[in-house]
Amino acid sequence: MTAGRQALGRFGEDRAARWYVERGYRVLERNWRCAEGELDLIVTDGTDLVVCEVKTRSTDSFGTGFEAITPRKQQRVRRLAAQYLREGPGWAGPVRFDAVSVVAGKVEVIQGAF
Repeated sequence: MTAGRQALGRFGEDRAARWYVERGYRVLERNWRCAEGELDLIVTDGTDLVVCEVKTRSTDSFGTGFEAITPRKQQRVRRLAAQYLREGPGWAGPVRFDAVSVVAGKVEVIQGAF
């Protein structure tokens, strides 16, 4: 991955994290990694654990970030979230999966997307 694409992805994740914090969520993890892959953002509102898949685009010329969160990607995120829960904080509450699209700096969130 090029440095420019990495910077764009980091920008989108920063914007997404800020969106959640502004709404009262607490960021637990950013770019959580294990041998099988990475979760972009994990936040909580104190009740729900929210696993966020963030896709960033500089323009919507080739579609929104939502279009890149395919069923296969969703399945991977679910599998990684299960791994996080096995290794992690001992979460016993509900888990939600959100899709976040950041296009030209504008954040859109679909809560409970998958």
